[in-house]
Amino acid sequence: MNMNWLAGAIDYGVIGLLVVLSVFVVAIGIERAWLYSRIDTHAIRDIKSLELLLTRKLFVIASVASNAPYLGLLGTVFGIMLTFYNMGQDASIDTGKIMVGLALALKATAVGLGVALVSVVLYNTLLRKVQVLILEWEIARDRKAD
Repeated sequence: MNMNWLAGAIDYGVIGLLVVLSVFVVAIGIERAWLYSRIDTHAIRDIKSLELLLTRKLFVIASVASNAPYLGLLGTVFGIMLTFYNMGQDASIDTGKIMVGLALALKATAVGLGVALVSVVLYNTLLRKVQVLILEWEIARDRKAD
């Protein structure tokens, strides 16, 4: 059984998926930031509608943030499996080949953690902006009531 396809699955499958998710998260973040800068909170009549509008799509960023490390870990497991398989196939394998396999495994972990870190920072930043906009709406409403 040839397991060399696993190296491609790690590079193009796991890491590729993480890169696509990262681009997707940044695109959502840019779209949300643009919306937050343009929204007129005074035009929205109730707090629930405002909250729905502001929090739409944020769950995607949170989901990527929480799952990206696991995808990276999956790539790590695949990389270690491939390294052990190659070691088992060739008893006289040199340490350079072992290190290359482990480096590939750790690369997947690093990418997963990087995507997660960017996603968490972006999510927290956007969520804070949502809280500020909701507070501004409530303050404006309270002033109108007076």
